[in-house]
Amino acid sequence: MAEQLELFGKSEEPEERPAPPFSEPAHPSHGVDEALTEIAAKFGRGLKLPGLADTVKVQWNARMRTAAGRAFFKTNTIELNPKLQALPEEKRSHEIQNTFLHELAHLVSFARSKGKRIQPHGPEWKQACADLGIPGEDRCHALDFKPRRMKKRFAYECRHCGTVVERVRKLKRTVACFHCCKAHNKGRFDRRFLLIEKPLS
Repeated sequence: MAEQLELFGKSEEPEERPAPPFSEPAHPSHGVDEALTEIAAKFGRGLKLPGLADTVKVQWNARMRTAAGRAFFKTNTIELNPKLQALPEEKRSHEIQNTFLHELAHLVSFARSKGKRIQPHGPEWKQACADLGIPGEDRCHALDFKPRRMKKRFAYECRHCGTVVERVRKLKRTVACFHCCKAHNKGRFDRRFLLIEKPLS
């Protein structure tokens, strides 16, 4: 465990120490984070999980919307949401640290289970959190991102059934009402049921 503890400049035993201070490295906006990957590997070696240490990878995924982070057991991969990097300075480092360790705890608990089915946030995960320096970690991230809501600026109406379809972007091709085409033309396109642009109320 010495290598694990030295990682964050601590020499106390894991059960006595608080969450390790996180010396935040520079993070890429997307792709593999070499610094966090190395930290995860050192934790794996300190916890005597060489298989995890040799294969773990931490990366930033710009396609993530509402989740702060997630872990993939089959590939020992942790994905983090780049929105964490845009948080106010006073909370940024803490949120990145806890999200990273929260997800790493999932990989640690899975590696220790050796294929046995365990609960995602069960006692094995809680023990892994304690071993990583975040005892009492919540099962859900403290920070959830709200999905981006784009204003819909266009509306189209089926003159046959009255269905109105609202869209963010203007239709660039001729479109017919799906429900009417399905009900009256076996699902095939029928110009009788064209969607006509109307003012958005």
